[in-house]
Amino acid sequence: MVEPSDDVDSLEVLVGDWTTVPDIAERWGVSLARVRQHLADRELLAWRTGERRVISVPVKFLDETAPRHELKGTFTVLADGGMNDEEILRWLFTPDETLPVEGAPIDALIAGHKTEVRRRAQVTAL
Repeated sequence: MVEPSDDVDSLEVLVGDWTTVPDIAERWGVSLARVRQHLADRELLAWRTGERRVISVPVKFLDETAPRHELKGTFTVLADGGMNDEEILRWLFTPDETLPVEGAPIDALIAGHKTEVRRRAQVTAL
């Protein structure tokens, strides 16, 4: 899980839609422990949001019944390149007009451009 920095509010705004661990468990029909295991396994990244600093996950990280399969490897590439979780979240959600789809790297991942996003992640994280 990511600990907040001075730029907490700007990251919250950049990502936009967040959901909580209990809401994810309910959505997927799994236990809280299962969602926490996805976090521990770095299949999801979390951030503390709102006034109460609740552990939250970007909604775009979620598929219908599990984390998006493209995420774990992308998180690994960025982390291996030296990025911390906050930097990874910012990179994934920062709009990039040079991508093959409109939006940010997360939007390109969702649209099926995993190879292109990971290629850029390798270059960026060096």
